[in-house]
Amino acid sequence: MNTPTIIQSAIFIFGAILGSFVNVVILRVPEKKSIVTPPSACPGCGAELVWFDNIPIISFIILRGRCRSCGAAISLQYPLIEAVCGLIALAMLHRFGLSILFAGYLVFTLALVAVVFIDMRYQIIPDSISLPGIVCGFILSLAPGGIGWQTSLIGLLIGGGSLYAIALGYYLITRREGMGGGDIKLLAMIGAFLGWQSLPFVIFASAAGGAIFGIGAMIQQGKGGKTVIPYGPFMSLAAVAFLFFAPLILTLEIQLFMPPGAMP
Repeated sequence: MNTPTIIQSAIFIFGAILGSFVNVVILRVPEKKSIVTPPSACPGCGAELVWFDNIPIISFIILRGRCRSCGAAISLQYPLIEAVCGLIALAMLHRFGLSILFAGYLVFTLALVAVVFIDMRYQIIPDSISLPGIVCGFILSLAPGGIGWQTSLIGLLIGGGSLYAIALGYYLITRREGMGGGDIKLLAMIGAFLGWQSLPFVIFASAAGGAIFGIGAMIQQGKGGKTVIPYGPFMSLAAVAFLFFAPLILTLEIQLFMPPGAMP
C-alpha cells in the first residue's frame, strides 16, 4: 500500500502518543492506581511534568534522560515503548490501512505491549486489560473484513478453556499452581481477536519460547536455582507474529501436520 509520507508520519506520532499512555498503564495498573489522575510526575522528586517535558521521545532527548527539576535519571523504558508503539501503529497501517480493523488491532497490540512489561515486572496479567480485551476482540470480529463472530467466539472459548485444562491437569498431578488465571484470560483475549486458528501456533510458540528461556535461566543460575517464568510475554509475541504472518504460519502447519496425500 502506497501511503503518503505525511500520513505515515502522523500515524507514527499518534502511535507514540498512545505509547506514552501505555507507559502510564504499565506503571499504575499493577498498583491499582488511576490512569487518569494525577498528571504525570517525576518518580524521584514528584514534580508534575509540564506539557513540553511530556512530548513522546522528543522530551527525553531534549532533557538528556534527566528530570528537569531534580536531575534524576529517566528510565529508558519511556522513550523505548513510545518508539515501539509508533512503529506498531505504522505496521498496522500497512497491514490494514485506515480502517476499523486498524484501530481495533492497534488497541490489541498495544494492550499486549503493556502485558509484556507488566508480566515481566510483576508476574501478573491484570484483568482490567484482558477482560475488556475479550469483549473488544469479539466486537471487532463483527466489523467489515473481521474474522466473524463464530470464529472469535470459538477462539475465546477454546483459548481460555485449553489453558484452564492444562493448568488444572498440572495442579492435579503436582499439587502446585503452574499457570495463573491471568494467562488463561490472556489466551481467551488472543482467541477473541485472532480466532481459534491462531491458538495452536500461539500455544506451541509460546511454550517453546518459555522453555528455551527457562533452560537458559537455569544454566545461568546453576544447580538449585529457581526461576519464575512469566508466560504472558511469550504468548503476546506469538500472537503478534500470527497477526502479521497468519497465511504463512497456517500454510506451514498444514504442510507439517496434514497426512501426505491429504492436501487438495
